[in-house]
Amino acid sequence: MELRVTESTDTELSIEIAGEDHTFMNVLKGALLEHENVSAATYDVNPEQSGGQTEPILTIKTEGGVDPLEALEDAAVNVREKAISFREAFEAAA
Repeated sequence: MELRVTESTDTELSIEIAGEDHTFMNVLKGALLEHENVSAATYDVNPEQSGGQTEPILTIKTEGGVDPLEALEDAAVNVREKAISFREAFEAAA
């Protein structure tokens, strides 16, 4: 996975996440929207409307003085913890 910041301010971050599709992006977006200081999280993968862009671009807006990069890190940890919990539950059920 390759990451490239395309825009960054104190309250907004746009980051290209190469090699990912809707499956991962929806999970990450959902985890971001669960964060209490994230006011918006969305992504775009439509190359026709994005000037030929082919990799997803995730955009995060925060409030309450939270750095959007920190919110992204929190969301990634949350996704990882949920995946581990799911795997453990799946293995216990098998």
